[in-house]
Amino acid sequence: MTFKELGLSEAILKAVSKKGYTNPSPIQEKAIPLVLQGKDVLASAQTGTGKTAGFTLPMLHNLAAHNKWKRRPIRALVLTPTRELAAQVYENVREYSEYLDIRSTVIFGGVNAKPQMRTLREGVDILVATPGRLLDLENQNALSLGKVEILVLDEADRMLDMGFLRDIKKVLSLVPREKQTLLFSATFSKEIKELANNIMFRPVLVEAEPENSTAEKVIQRAIRVDKGKKNELLIKLISEGNWKQVLIFTRTKHGANRLCEKLKKAGISAAAIHGNKSQNARTKALEGFKKNSIRVLVATDIAARGLDIPLLPHVVNYELPNIPADYVHRIGRTGRAGASGEALSLVCAEERDYLRDIEKLLGEKIVTEILEGFELTESLAISKPASRQQGGGRGNSRNSGGGNKKKSSGNRNTSNATNSGRNRSRTSRSSNSNSKNSNRR
Repeated sequence: MTFKELGLSEAILKAVSKKGYTNPSPIQEKAIPLVLQGKDVLASAQTGTGKTAGFTLPMLHNLAAHNKWKRRPIRALVLTPTRELAAQVYENVREYSEYLDIRSTVIFGGVNAKPQMRTLREGVDILVATPGRLLDLENQNALSLGKVEILVLDEADRMLDMGFLRDIKKVLSLVPREKQTLLFSATFSKEIKELANNIMFRPVLVEAEPENSTAEKVIQRAIRVDKGKKNELLIKLISEGNWKQVLIFTRTKHGANRLCEKLKKAGISAAAIHGNKSQNARTKALEGFKKNSIRVLVATDIAARGLDIPLLPHVVNYELPNIPADYVHRIGRTGRAGASGEALSLVCAEERDYLRDIEKLLGEKIVTEILEGFELTESLAISKPASRQQGGGRGNSRNSGGGNKKKSSGNRNTSNATNSGRNRSRTSRSSNSNSKNSNRR
């Protein structure tokens, strides 16, 4: 099947052809006709299979065909979980609408809001946004969502993971009840299906690939290595393999910064991208990586979705994620659009259970090896990692550290309080002190 057979307008077909595309991907082939018909669509496909065009192309077609407005109210709203994904979706919208009388813009936090507000005042048909900045500007009366005809939730599962459910519900209260709702996601969790049932009207379910599957052309392998030797091994692999473009994932922001500095000291150009970086720094790092002026991009899971890097050859899990599905999204940055790629994981003893959970999710074993000179010395009897609690959520950082210490301190004090009246008094004072300190944190 060709894009022309899907019923898209000549102007859109011209833009698609300019991008070099001739045949739709499976998710596009299934979703586009349904969106063109105005149906609510709940779509899932593995990352890198063209989900964005699956809703962007028919959305543009319908908006251009039924433009009754002299001014330009926001007629389509696309919500995304991260700034990088918002920028990517907007770029797609802009490119595919090149030959249409359609205006679009993107808004997200981390940058000056005034230019965004000026653009909105001039009028746009399509708005791509992250929830936080969208609601901030709506509260300032800088935009109105009362004329929205199409609402798209892109990477909806990630939005729920990041704690945006309350924001999504607020947005839903601001848009008309009568509208077309499109929910695109890499996975279908119970929470996603529940959300769909609450906000969509008779949604049509579309699945192009099995849930949590990985691209066929991604070669997956794992190397067992002591935790303390990961840096040395990684530098050896990049240098001796002459890897020119490598995306590396760490579990924490501080870990990303530390690894980035280690690589630089070894003469490997690198930049880190995570939530603590300013938007300008994140944009600069990503542009440098895409242009190959930066050899290595070290990222947290903020970059596991939303980064579209053509022909990216290598993705490395410096640390395995504690959420198995995040592994799928991480390695989905390579092997995109039919290209081949390699996904390598460095696995220390304490991460063996993470690897086992990932294999269980995928339904397959990942080839594992040990390299000469990096033989394991760590005991496999090392206890499991301290927590499997999902990370990256909007409020998770506030729930860790101080709160846990307070609880632990309270338990110790309760135990000590059984010794004597003196200890009970001392424990009480200690507990009060710890509680105050925890609140300050």
